[in-house]
Amino acid sequence: MAEDQTKLLARLLEVTRGLGSQVDTETYLQTLLSAAAELTESESASLLEYDEVTQEFNFKSVPWFHRDAIQSARVPLDGSVAGWVFLKVQPLAIDDVSKDKRHYKKIDEITGFTTHSILAVPLIVHGKPVGAFEVFNKKNNYSGEDIRILETLAAIAASVLQNDLLERNIQTSQDEARELDRLKNEFIAITSHELRTPLGLILGHATFLKELLDGEYTEQVDAIIRNASRLKEIIENLTSVDNYQTGGALIRPRKVSIARIIEDVSASFGDMAQKKGIALKNETEPGQDLWVDIDGGKIAIVLSNLLKNAITFTNSGGQVSVRGEQHPDYVKVSVKDNGIGIPASDLPRVFDRFYQVESHLTRKHGGMGLGLSVAKVMVEMHGGRIWAESREGKGKDLFVFITRAPPRTSAAGIAVYRIDLLHPRSRLRRREFFMGQPIDFRREKAYTLTGKWSDQLGAP
Repeated sequence: MAEDQTKLLARLLEVTRGLGSQVDTETYLQTLLSAAAELTESESASLLEYDEVTQEFNFKSVPWFHRDAIQSARVPLDGSVAGWVFLKVQPLAIDDVSKDKRHYKKIDEITGFTTHSILAVPLIVHGKPVGAFEVFNKKNNYSGEDIRILETLAAIAASVLQNDLLERNIQTSQDEARELDRLKNEFIAITSHELRTPLGLILGHATFLKELLDGEYTEQVDAIIRNASRLKEIIENLTSVDNYQTGGALIRPRKVSIARIIEDVSASFGDMAQKKGIALKNETEPGQDLWVDIDGGKIAIVLSNLLKNAITFTNSGGQVSVRGEQHPDYVKVSVKDNGIGIPASDLPRVFDRFYQVESHLTRKHGGMGLGLSVAKVMVEMHGGRIWAESREGKGKDLFVFITRAPPRTSAAGIAVYRIDLLHPRSRLRRREFFMGQPIDFRREKAYTLTGKWSDQLGAP
């Protein structure tokens, strides 16, 4: 008896260990069926899953020689052993099914299998039945020990089914999220394209009218130009992010003084800061030019967006400072303010497209939540890094690191930037920008201006 118990425990341990292996669900369920038949000395076994929509059972796993025959077969809730144990949530052993109406004979007719006896237990997940585990045709009557064995295996099977359901739900959610992301990007691309032409005409004609008017309607025309320019900025931000995510972004690097960019951008925001009563300071040390090989226009957009964000979320009487620092391998730019700050729970998402800390129903500040996401895009295109630090109510610090190393170049002298980023599909992948287009370096080739692949660039 003790020897039998030892063998039983060893077999159950073997089955349990398989739960953590990298086999697919169906293979593991077949292992459970084999173990159930072996340990209860039964001829066969099956695993049924309840479908709440049809209120019937389908066969989740059966021996391979019955699979084709009953793949589409269904077992009713009423008038079946599986239904009885499902509704009663307790095991059932029938030693002679010919004398019991609870046996559903149609499955025997479909498979050509003859059922003499049956033992069934419910599959339970979080206290709720989800199916049934059955074994058939033991030479002797089923015992209490058989019930305990099958209940143990049923508990394992229920966990497997639950994990399988969760994985399917996750996959469905990911597929839906990808489709929504695709539709969103397509909408943004089409909308930006369709708005660009009429908006350009509005700005052009409004500027022309302003030059013709004597001053009587200057205020109204200025309002048109100001708001049209705001729309233009939104469209440009949308386009910048879309181009980056689709690999269509192009950078034109040359040696640029970041100190000069800081000076020019700070000066352009002087009026905005003054109107809000905010002190805007450039704290870059005199004599530091901070020369870097970058696309100056895009880095100017980065700094503009950071300064605009800082001024927007700093109250009157506050202070905003910008500082550039020279380091051996990189240049660091920081924009600091003593404004309202960012809650710790929101910090990981402040660079997400369209994300805003304030609710759209209660927020006091305008914008679409694109400024910081565009800044992140521009920095990552240069192989740099951007992040935020903040304490709510104490202001925030925005930091940018830009490497001083020049970009790799092709044989034709065209700049190639390497960046590491989290792709929209949520998989970490490296992308290479060659004249603004992604390169797959696994092919150890580069796409040249002639439109042909060449071996000018090798895998890094």
